[in-house]
Order: sequence, then structure tokens, then C-alpha cells
Amino acid sequence: MRIATYNVNGINGRLPVLLRWLEEASPDVVCLQELKAPDDAFPAAALRDLGYDAIWHGQSRWNGVAIASRVGEIHETRWGLPGDPDDRQSRYLEAAVNGVLIGALYLPNGNPRPGPKFDYKMRWFARLAQHARSLLDSGLPVMLAGDFNVMPTALDVYKPERWTDDALFAPEVRAAWASLVAQGWIDAIRTVHPDAPMYTFWKYWRQSFERDAGLRIDHFLLSPPLAKRLEAAGVDRTPRGWEKTSDHAPAWIELSG
Repeated sequence: MRIATYNVNGINGRLPVLLRWLEEASPDVVCLQELKAPDDAFPAAALRDLGYDAIWHGQSRWNGVAIASRVGEIHETRWGLPGDPDDRQSRYLEAAVNGVLIGALYLPNGNPRPGPKFDYKMRWFARLAQHARSLLDSGLPVMLAGDFNVMPTALDVYKPERWTDDALFAPEVRAAWASLVAQGWIDAIRTVHPDAPMYTFWKYWRQSFERDAGLRIDHFLLSPPLAKRLEAAGVDRTPRGWEKTSDHAPAWIELSG
């Protein structure tokens, strides 16, 4: 089973890019982030025409996450991250698909740092860690997939010295990531590619993609039972070179069984 994660940076504005990629790559399941669309504007029919059912947690103009599948029913288990009933940002969606429990997420960017946005990011990260612990304790085959807005190490960012004050590479953010992984999660892409940058994001300006001045911020974290099924992982850089495309590229993993 091939599962992908893709920050589409506006699902309706970049729908032709998404549909083209789905048709060419044919992932079995895909987690989407940054829909930038309310629930009633999600293009469910267009995805259905390609054989994908979907569930989504939208938000007008900002955020938004979705899970789409062409290999079976999607059984939604959670809509929103627990821990703050007043949080209205659409950043977490959880469902069981084909025997795998998937937590699809879009972690806050957090810039500028310091400030309220960074404080919100760290609170959200703490809530994610608490929920992630309960998922691991379940013993189920679970993954957390999506745009984490974290570069875990210097290998995950071109010219790391330029990013030391950024909310995606700040010491406390990387420490939060390390603490999350230390619960027992396996970083799928880094496990398969321990020494390669494997960037998933390139800014639109200064020919960042052409220069490969990228970041690895889209990740898969697998529970130990699921990690035993990991066969391959990578980044599909091709769509990042298309016109009117997202600034992210899809990342993917291949699971046996």
C-alpha cells in the first residue's frame, strides 16, 4: 500500500495539479494539507471521478486537512486534535483506512518567533505529543502524516545557519520533535534515507527549486507495528516543477501487506 502526504497550498486553486498528480502517481491513500477551503467547497466530486473517496476538515482561506483513499472505506475516528476545545483551526483529522490508523496533520508554522503564533505552535505540538502517546499505547498500526513545519536536523535544511531563528528550525521546536519521536515513533523517510536531504518544500522565490534550496518538513511517523511493514519511502519531486504548483512536493511511503 502506497500512502502519500501532500501540502497542496490551496486545493481549488491548484486542483489541476493535484488531479494530474493523482492520475500519474496513483497513491492508495493521500493526506492533504492547507486546503484553504471551507467544508462545502471541497472538490469531492473531482476526486471521486478518479476513484478516491475522501473526508475533510476544512476552513475558509486557511489551513484544512483531508484524507483520500482508493483502497477501501475511510472510517473517521477523530475530527480535530484533542486538548483545547476552543481551538477552531482545522489542522488534524484521523481515520482508519485499510487496516491502518492515520493521523493527518498540519502543524502550525509559528512565525514570527517569538510571538503569539509561535506560542500557539508550541501548545499545539504539546497537545499532539499527548495524543500521540495514547495512539502508541493502543498498540495499533498507526501513523502520523503531514506537514509538521519542522526541520528535525541540519540535514533537513539547506544552509541551516540561515534558519536558526526561524520557527521551523528553532531549538525548542526541534526539541519538541525529538521528544515526540522518542515516544517510540519511527521517522519513515529518514529510516530509508539516513544520509540524504530528501527535501519536500522549496520557496517560490530566487529559483529555490532549481537550486535545490529546500527543506524537509513533511513527514511520516510510524508506530513500531507499522514500521515493520515499511518497504520504501521517498519524495515525488516532479509536481514541484509544474506550472501553478504547490511549494511542496508529495512525500510517500510503501507498506507491505
